[in-house]
Amino acid sequence: MIGPVDSSRVPRYAGPATFARLPRLDQVAHADVAVVGVPFDTGVSYRPGARFAPAAVREASRLLRPYHPGLDVSPFERLQVVDGGDIAVNPFHIGEAIETIDQAASDLQADGTRLVTIGGDHTIALPLLRAVSRIHGPVALLHFDAHLDTWDTYFGEPYTHGTPFRRAVEDGILDTEAISHVGTRGPLYGKKDLEDDRRLGFGIVTSSDVMRRGVDETVDALRQRIGSRPLYVSVDIDVLDPAHAPGTGTPEAGGMTSRELLEILRGLRGLDLVGADVVEVAPAYDHADITSVAASHVAYDLVSLLALKEGQ
Repeated sequence: MIGPVDSSRVPRYAGPATFARLPRLDQVAHADVAVVGVPFDTGVSYRPGARFAPAAVREASRLLRPYHPGLDVSPFERLQVVDGGDIAVNPFHIGEAIETIDQAASDLQADGTRLVTIGGDHTIALPLLRAVSRIHGPVALLHFDAHLDTWDTYFGEPYTHGTPFRRAVEDGILDTEAISHVGTRGPLYGKKDLEDDRRLGFGIVTSSDVMRRGVDETVDALRQRIGSRPLYVSVDIDVLDPAHAPGTGTPEAGGMTSRELLEILRGLRGLDLVGADVVEVAPAYDHADITSVAASHVAYDLVSLLALKEGQ
């Protein structure tokens, strides 16, 4: 097992710029988990810049340490975790980019490697779900986001960062008995948005619900809905309030704290997590790397959940 660079020998600000200073995929014989970047933001509807997120999140991850006290696990000792590099896609053609991500994710997972992907905008969730569903069948989904991302089209286009989960339901790759949004808030185009979302099968836990019910009650409700199904977790960093994640493309007031998000994720321990993504970090709008730091910790918690699953 090859772990991260020893920070007692190489200062954190030096050494390789990989996620958590982990080895690269080409430096190991087999990887249990690969943290992979997808620098793509052609599907955004407001502020661009998420194409620069993988590099920014990797840089922010330099301070991550090998033991997770909240989950009582050392993920890099239990699993061979690597930085899988970036999936390079065509920035001028969304359809081609989706196909490239799908194929690359399928290739990376062919030998049993599981992915934690750093976007990029939320368009990338669709091909990632397509790839993971070929292995596990229709999956349960926890979608952390300020927005529903189940619109039909935007400017007549069916593939944007606001449409991936409608397309996923239409593809039959989600288990519609176990799909939920968490942290939604803000104005909509109309009540029909909620009605359409409900017809697709989604449950909704708003950011206000999290505030009123608390983390433990929220986790209990989510776990009951998911059960023993294979679970994919998709985290749009704008689920956090702009105070905790200013560097994102479509910020909305009234969001969750980074503490609430991390504690809800930790409450998923023991579930059958099969893959995850963290998307929509836009470093140009970040301040003091607040958003990139939050995203790096979210990715670390997701890797740690995969390590716990392996040790069950």
